[in-house]
Amino acid sequence: MRAVTILPVARIRPRRFALGAAIVMQVVAFGGMPPRAEPPPAADADRIAGWIDQLAAEQFAQREAATRSLAAAGPAAIAPLRAAVAQGDLEVSSRAIEILREMLSAADADLASVAEQTLESLAEAADPAVAGMAEATLGFHTLGLAEAARARLEALGGIITEGPVPTGQRGLHAVFNASWTGTSEDLRLLARLRPIVHVGLHGVRLDEAGVAALGRLRGVQQVQLYGTGVGDAALAVLAEKLPDAKIDVRKGGKLGVAGQAGAGLLGCMITHVQDGSAAARAGLQAGDMVRHIDGQPVDNFETLTELVGRRGPGEKIELDIERGTAQPAGEAQRFKRIVELGGWE
Repeated sequence: MRAVTILPVARIRPRRFALGAAIVMQVVAFGGMPPRAEPPPAADADRIAGWIDQLAAEQFAQREAATRSLAAAGPAAIAPLRAAVAQGDLEVSSRAIEILREMLSAADADLASVAEQTLESLAEAADPAVAGMAEATLGFHTLGLAEAARARLEALGGIITEGPVPTGQRGLHAVFNASWTGTSEDLRLLARLRPIVHVGLHGVRLDEAGVAALGRLRGVQQVQLYGTGVGDAALAVLAEKLPDAKIDVRKGGKLGVAGQAGAGLLGCMITHVQDGSAAARAGLQAGDMVRHIDGQPVDNFETLTELVGRRGPGEKIELDIERGTAQPAGEAQRFKRIVELGGWE
């Protein structure tokens, strides 16, 4: 018989996942990792370090178990995961990014925020594979969250449109008025709209949680707070968090006129009177010049806005009006009107 030589069988490590954007798309498309049957034990530094090591284990089951445990560990796992990515193992990096993706959807807003910041830093990594996976994860996450957030806000009565602000920057405008039925917790969804450049709350009471939600808005240029009841201390905090935003605060009274900003006239010319407004009920007309409010000179439309903004709905102001100055052949009339202000809706 011929001798048969039996060669030793090489130990084969299970094939690892394909890397790149395909992994991220697969995770997003199929809902991420399998559900956990029960929560893991409380995580400490040693356990987390052990789970990190298991992300590179030869056994697929070990890698899966470590992935689930780290995802459940919460904030304590984020820094070790970031350090593990820096080691350069693409299998570990892909699983670390998968874990951070799951944390993005956590009910804990602080955890989701830290996970997002970590992914943003990884998106700038020198390793193009890591940067690509992190960027793709953030892209899918942001797109899905933005669409869901806008739908939710609009269902609760928010009005969301797109257009420019005076600086020329285009973006989303969100206005909440009397039709708003949501809460301050719902306003947290505003941070998911990108790019949001203008937010207006007209006649909507704003508490501390609502002010905190506004303070998280990145890149917002204008914030209108009309009749929100926000105190000076809360406004100071908001101004500190949004140093580049113009915050327009008014007590809530509404006259219902439009004028030309910065016209440089001695007085304020009304260019439009809103139907059904306090100004319309008082008989004001386009072309009227507002000379004084409660005896205070009105040099331009900005001054009118400021003086009216100090009053609330139902309060009365005295307007000193000059009519006919825009007509060269006409004779100007001077009269006063007591106007009961309306409210923002």
